[in-house]
Amino acid sequence: MKFNNVYIEEEIINSLNVINILNKISYNNIITCEKYSEIFNPKNQNFRIQKKNPDIILAKKKNKIIHKTPLEFTIGFEENYYFSHMLNCIYDCKYCFLQGMFNSANYLVFINYQDFFFAINEIIKTNINKKICFFSGYDCDSLALENITNFASTFINFFSKYDKAFLELRTKSVNINKLMKIKPSNNVIIAYSMNPQSIIKEFEQKTPSFQSRLDSLKRIQNSGWNIGLRFDPIFISEKNIKDYYNFVEKIFSTLKGSLVHSVTIGKFRMSQTFLKKINKIRPEDTLFFYNSIKNTTKEEEMISLFYTQVQKFIDKEKIFYN
Repeated sequence: MKFNNVYIEEEIINSLNVINILNKISYNNIITCEKYSEIFNPKNQNFRIQKKNPDIILAKKKNKIIHKTPLEFTIGFEENYYFSHMLNCIYDCKYCFLQGMFNSANYLVFINYQDFFFAINEIIKTNINKKICFFSGYDCDSLALENITNFASTFINFFSKYDKAFLELRTKSVNINKLMKIKPSNNVIIAYSMNPQSIIKEFEQKTPSFQSRLDSLKRIQNSGWNIGLRFDPIFISEKNIKDYYNFVEKIFSTLKGSLVHSVTIGKFRMSQTFLKKINKIRPEDTLFFYNSIKNTTKEEEMISLFYTQVQKFIDKEKIFYN
């Protein structure tokens, strides 16, 4: 992967993780800064313009590293937390909330993994008898830049020493070669965001196809990893409900449903603040966003029918609605 500029905080310029990343990428310039906020997300930046040719920023994550998930965000664990080793994504989904949250589309990568480990361990120690899940992939894709960051490999190794602490790596990426060389860990879930190809073509720009994601899931499952299916967000309607039915049947004719760890189902939702910002920078998609946030009885009916279809292939105890 090639970047025009690599921005690095002065404090970490000589750290091993920074050196390893620099050795794996091509770039024209290295520019140091005192704080990443000097470069990332000032008001005068434009997400859509930067998205065409993003730079990469290497920084140290400070302040609060681990966050509690919303109450409804669960896959059956007693406690749920999320963290972000990176902000922004290499893909360009039209519905992505990140373009409503940030002015900057640059990739911000945090390299102080040991601080993440310390924060995670502190939470585990205070919940010693509880099963906890830590979710990655909220503000980025967990596997897309694995060849550069070594994030997933490092965190899988860290979580392997715990019995009751679990890691979910959420992704759309088919970049799984490094994962296939790692011994599967029982407390790691590789979770794929999935949609029919028609939805991917329309709304999930620059992402792998449905078939390539499904092929990767099959390889991952056959290698012994726990897998999760994340139908979130889905854009189901009377017009495409048959596509979604065929989509589900294709998935469960390929994968072993009894061995799927969990399934989540969620409709498109976004704050009005983010929505207004996205409509401003993507005016051509205004109608899509407007129609997608309407909470209608018909929409709930379609989602209920989809839920029933999924339940034909997997126990309802494994299905969660977000």
